[in-house]
Amino acid sequence: MNGPQAHWLEDGRRLHLNHGPIDLIVEAFGEEDERRAAYAQAVARFATILTELVAELPRLRMPVVFPVGGAQHPHPHPCPCRGEPRVSPVLRTPARGRGTPAPAFGPRSLVAHRGVGAESPYPQRGGAGSEGSYPPAFSNFFGPTARRMEAAVAPLATDFITPMAAVAGAVADEVLAAMIVGRRLERAYVNNGGDSALHLEAGQSMRLAIAGTGHGFADRITIRARDRVHGIATSGWRGRSFSLGIADAVTVLARTGAEADAAATIIANAVDLPGHSAVTRQPARELAPDSDLGGRLVTTGVGGLSSAEIAEALERGFGVAGDLRRCGLIEAAALFLAGQSRICGHMPVDEAAFAPLYPAEHPTRKIRERPHA
Repeated sequence: MNGPQAHWLEDGRRLHLNHGPIDLIVEAFGEEDERRAAYAQAVARFATILTELVAELPRLRMPVVFPVGGAQHPHPHPCPCRGEPRVSPVLRTPARGRGTPAPAFGPRSLVAHRGVGAESPYPQRGGAGSEGSYPPAFSNFFGPTARRMEAAVAPLATDFITPMAAVAGAVADEVLAAMIVGRRLERAYVNNGGDSALHLEAGQSMRLAIAGTGHGFADRITIRARDRVHGIATSGWRGRSFSLGIADAVTVLARTGAEADAAATIIANAVDLPGHSAVTRQPARELAPDSDLGGRLVTTGVGGLSSAEIAEALERGFGVAGDLRRCGLIEAAALFLAGQSRICGHMPVDEAAFAPLYPAEHPTRKIRERPHA
């Protein structure tokens, strides 16, 4: 494998950074001297990110779980949405003396939390650390990018998840953070294969492509500084990573790229019709022997589904997105499957993109337009 590479794209404005599986597009807006300094900082930080991740890769592939039992854990599944104390999840396997090994237990089913008045299984953002990623009381990792991954998946540990679910967004966050230190930039972004970290100064905005609407990448959303969105990520069975669900695409807006990445994974996994004959699945390890999903069945194909079945699958994911939004873990999510969609929260997408698919009287459009707590 070649070392880290950096070169300008043909437009002379965007920087392409590549090292092994990491492929970034970076762009900064501002005065020329500030932009060049920012790019130099991005290149310098990028140089060691992959090496740092590889050093901790075996543990980054381990499931993260909440510790249980003992006086310090009064509830087997802590959930501050119910006023319970928040504790840090730990790796299922002992982390070489750091952290506390947890007994193995099965992930809770999200379906059990569906329904009117259902309580969220997820920790609620708030109090100390509410402006950043969910802050674990300790970290199982040394590297800053790995810690970003851990922090992003920590609130989602009631379901099966590993830190790798946030790797693309975390890398984007880390490079962007290095890029803007000491710089005066109006806007900047780091795009890691569609999972992006954004920087917007007051009064600034940025238009981004959104997939899954049926128009390729022709549709756009506009993110404004006041939206508190600094990360956007997309997951689905058609994407570059494996999915346990059948969503064509789930796009999430969140406060960091890592948080958006992890949440998009969880929501896309939930858009599903378990056991349906039209869905083909295969153990992840048969497709990629080193996959963090191991023997879990990942989606390899989705056949014809009825309109009611599509709606059922989307509602499963929509409920999970609502849980995450109520707990402050995401700002918005757009879910797409076979020509239908659900929007949770405020997704600033061009309405014209949806009009041909969903007339004003269409029930899906009515669901999209209803407010969410």
